[in-house]
This record gives sequence, C-alpha cells and structure tokens, in this order.
Amino acid sequence: MNQTKEGTLLWEPSENRKRQSNIYNYMKWLNQHKDVNFTDYHSLWKWSVNELELFWESIWEYFDIQAKRPYQTILTAHKMPGAKWFPEATINYTEHIFRNRDNNKPAIIHSSEIRETSEITWGRLYQETAAFQQTLKELGVKKGDRVVAYASNIYESVAAFLATASLGAIWSSASPEFGTQSVIDRFKQIEPKVMITVDGYRFGGKDFDRMNIVESIQSQLPTLEATVVIPYLHADPDCSNLKNTTKWNDAVKGNGQTELTYEHVPFNDPLWVLFSSGTTGKPKPIVQSQGGILLEHLKSLTFHVDLGEDDRFFWYTTTGWMMWNFLVGGLLTGSTIVLYDGSPGYPDKKMLWKFAEQTKMTVFGTSASFITGCMKDEIKPKDEFDISHLKNISSTGSPLPPEGFLWCYENVKKDLWIASVSGGTDVCTAFILGSPILPVYAGELQCRGLGAKIESFNDNALPEIEAVGELVLTEPFPSMPIYFWNDDDGSRLHDSYFDDFPGIWRHGDYLKVTDRNTCVIYGRSDATINRGGVRIGTSEIYSAVDQVKQVADSLIVDVPDSNGDSFVPLFVVMKDDLELTETIKKEIKKQVKEHCSPRHVPSAIYQVTDIPKTLNGKKLEIPIKKILMGKSIDKVVNKGSLGNPKSLDYFVKFADEHLKSEV
Repeated sequence: MNQTKEGTLLWEPSENRKRQSNIYNYMKWLNQHKDVNFTDYHSLWKWSVNELELFWESIWEYFDIQAKRPYQTILTAHKMPGAKWFPEATINYTEHIFRNRDNNKPAIIHSSEIRETSEITWGRLYQETAAFQQTLKELGVKKGDRVVAYASNIYESVAAFLATASLGAIWSSASPEFGTQSVIDRFKQIEPKVMITVDGYRFGGKDFDRMNIVESIQSQLPTLEATVVIPYLHADPDCSNLKNTTKWNDAVKGNGQTELTYEHVPFNDPLWVLFSSGTTGKPKPIVQSQGGILLEHLKSLTFHVDLGEDDRFFWYTTTGWMMWNFLVGGLLTGSTIVLYDGSPGYPDKKMLWKFAEQTKMTVFGTSASFITGCMKDEIKPKDEFDISHLKNISSTGSPLPPEGFLWCYENVKKDLWIASVSGGTDVCTAFILGSPILPVYAGELQCRGLGAKIESFNDNALPEIEAVGELVLTEPFPSMPIYFWNDDDGSRLHDSYFDDFPGIWRHGDYLKVTDRNTCVIYGRSDATINRGGVRIGTSEIYSAVDQVKQVADSLIVDVPDSNGDSFVPLFVVMKDDLELTETIKKEIKKQVKEHCSPRHVPSAIYQVTDIPKTLNGKKLEIPIKKILMGKSIDKVVNKGSLGNPKSLDYFVKFADEHLKSEV
C-alpha cells in the first residue's frame, strides 16, 4: 500500500474551475450587491462568522427565500442555547424544493437490489407528493403532527417526506435494518399519528421480511391512527395482520388533487426529528427547524458541494442516518439526487463504481471505510469503469486517512476534487467541509463551513492553531437543534452540548486547525487514547494499523485503571481468515510506533471475527470501553442500533476473563 504524508498537496483547482463554481458567483454577487469584496475563501469565512447577521441575511437574499410573512429580526441574541433566527418569518421547506423545476428532467435516479435503475421526473415527484399530501390530509394529519417512516432509501420515502413537510407536519425515519425495540425506542417518544413502512427489504442478496416487526411496532405506538405500506420486497404484501392500512399505490392515486398546497409555518417550527445513533441509552430526539435546515442545506450543498441543475448527487446512506436528509436536500439546488438501497459490497465492492458509471453521477458520497476497503482490495475503478463525469468524491463517517486520498487520485481520477467532511446528526450538516476553490491536502479537511465559527479549544477554553483540541462552535448556527423532544426544561440539550464550556457548543470531536486554515479530525474526544498525558485520536491509530495489509479492520480503546494508568487493547479482524501471528503483531506495533508514537503502541493485540458497529457503520468505541470497564451491556448499548449485535459477545466474555488480571 502506498503511503503519503499528511499535508501533502495532491490537487489544485484550475482557474477556470474556480470561476465556474457557485461560491465564486456568490462572491461576485456580494461585491455587486453588498459592496464587500473577497478574493479567497478564508477571508470570506472570517466575514461570515464575524458578521453573522449580514452573512445569513445575504444567504436569504441570494437564494430568494420565499416567506409568506417577512422577517424583521435576523438573530435574536448571540447566545447558546436560546438564540432564534428570523423569528417573524413564515416559510415552507417543500415549496423551495419544487419552485422553477423542469417537469421533464429527472429529480431522482434510484436503484436497489430489488429494483432496476430508473428515473423519477420532477413532474412525477410533484404529482405523487401532491397526491400523498391529500392522503395525509384525509388521515387527519395537520401542522405539528408526527409522521414516521420505517422505510428504505427509495423514491417513495422522499415523496412521503416532502408531503409531510408541505403540511407543516413533523417527519422522522428509521431504516428497516433497525430492530423492533430500536424503532419503538425512537418513535414512541414522539407519538406519531401516521407511519409509512416497507414490507421488507433485500441486503447482500438476502431477503428480510418486516411485516411481523411492523405489527409489533404498531402495537407499541398507541397514538398511531394509520399505516401506509409500500410494497417493496413483495408485489402484493399481506397486510391482514396490520391495523388501518393503505397501500402506497392507493395513497398516490390523487383523489383529484393535482396541486400541492403549502402550510407556511414559523421559521423555527420543527421540520423533523433526528435520533442520535443510540449506542447508549435511549436515542436523543433532536428537533431541527424548517427554516434552519432550509438555509443551511442551501448554503452547504450549493457552496461546499457545488451542486447545480446539471449535477447528479449521490451519497450511500439509509433513512436512519442524517446523510439521507442531507442527500434529499440536494433537491433544493435543482440537482438530480441518486439513491441506492442495498449492500455497497454486493455482489462485490465494484458495484457502486459500476453504479457511478451507469448513473453518470457527478458527486460520489461515501464513507472513509468504503474507500479504505476498496484500497485494501486493490480495486482500480478507472481501469474498469467510465467515470469521466465524476467531479467530486465526498467522504464522511470517520476521518479519511492520507492514503485514502492518494488512492482516489491514483485509482479513480487524477483531476478530482476530494472533500472529507465532518459534522453530525446534531446539526444535520457538516461543520467542516469542502470547497471547489481550495487545494486538497492529504488527510486534511479543506475548510470550516461558512457561517460556522468553529474553533479548536485547549483545556483553558482558548482557541489554538496547529494544536489538537476540542471542536467547539462559539456562535449560534441555524440548523442547531431548536430543542430535544420531551426535554421541557432544556436540561438534556444543555448537558449534551453546553456543559463543558458554558455558552459554547462542544461537539465531541478532537480537531486541529492548521496554519493554512485546513482541518484535521482526530476522532471522538471521549474515545481518544491518552498515554502519559499525550492524547491522540483513534483515527491516527487506525491509519497506522491500515498499513498492515493482512488486517481488514480494527478497534482500539483506552481503559483506565485505579492507579491512574490505563490498559489499551487493540482488536483486529484479519483478511481472508488469516491468523494473527506474532510477526503480524510486531508489524502492527511497528506501524503504530512510527506513525503515532512509541507510547501509543497498544498494550496487547487480539484477533476478533467482527468489530461492533452501528447500522451507520460507526465503530462502538465508547460502549466497548464501558463494557471493558465492567459496565452492564444493557446499560451502555442499544443492540437494536447495531448492524452486528452478536459481535458484542466476544467483548463481554473478554471483560470477564481478561481484564481482572490486565487492569
């Protein structure tokens, strides 16, 4: 595997490419209409965070936000929590999706392991959204009611969401991979009136019928008045055991309604409820506003992903991850969004690259683990597929190591803009993003997002450059949670973000801002490895371990003991059923020693068959750490949120057998 040093310059946009970008046009507009002149990204960012009101007002004007009642105030106060944006304005999210669209152009390209690739035009999406809106009205759904979806990443889910938002009702979704209790733990908190569900799904070539689970979910949701079933796994699923059901085709017949109506709601009214991954305790019900999401997604997708009407925007996701909501937001820019439902590795890891060729996608959104997996399997997409249309690869979920950047340039395309981004469910966007007018450096995220005053704080709550610290946000931001559901006094929201630095949002990641204003993420700040007072992120360890070609995956945790020291075990999954030998252990330690430091070499290395991960593919570092510290598995892990719950068995047994002598 080729190695490359963090910070190595890998790509620069041409002057022509810069001038064709949306952010370049925005800077020209600012000069013409606001008499402010910026010639580089960082000066624009500084203005956007130091002049918050002027910046977000410019976003409102630039995107011509439609408000039935105009705003008088941009921001009520520079304080967190509690700041409110554009409080007098009334708007509707869905109205901004469908304005000025060509009915014959594709709005959605979708494919799955069940369905052949096909296109949904803007005209058809509008018609089915309008028809489903009428069905929701007939079911009694109105402003403030909750509509939930236990549904796959298919176009019907998008239409159902848009219809829900058009009424001022509140959306929430969970992927059908989620187990029964995990879904109940989410939906029961918000007391839905209507549920949309698939009958089942296919993943990795295997069929999973979900009708029994839907029946169980129904029985635990006393507020549920109706269920709409999308026939997906079966052409005509048997719904006889379900209560008050309508099938999708009947729900979109139209009932005579051909036009959408829009309920204009206050800017800070809820759009949806997103749930944290739920690895510990009950998932947090995070409520974000119609207006805040509208402004933030227009800004981030237009300027930082550089989407326009000719783009085809793909991200591999499920409806249970905030990236689905972000992907749907691509419709705001007029671009075509590309959906795929199924395994990214079935029948092999070349599948998504073949899909990229087939759909002519221009933006390929994925995870760092997918890229490193392709790298380990020595896949060379440029040799097998026509991906000449591809202009951007975006990656999130975990830090993309420098070698992952280099692999893209060597094996996908030389003239390629790579954007490793970092954010979270909490804001349904990325704080640290890409920019089409900036160079790409190996292992570094290009820039802090416009309007997001991100800093790296040391232990004394002071911002630092070229030092690893806590990622914090020091000024209000429109897509922050307006509240947590059923958190009447705001204590849960306060404790989640504002407990460590009063009045300042602590995100829970370790961040370094470089002297050239790029960023490096070092993993979760509460899952870092602290040896002798020197803290590094787990992503640095994984990057080192990835150099060992026999290792397929790994997980490391820092387990403190009563003496102020700690035990740091590394767990590895081997490729091709290889055995973890002493020779391989020595090579792993050598790589960690050279890439990180001698003090961060793991205390011991163990072979496992699987690494516990959430359904979104995130490693369970903190829950595993707590299990190894003797905590009960039921108190630290919500098994329904895991993609591989059986993998926990090893760690429970390990805690019982090993740690009494090790810690």
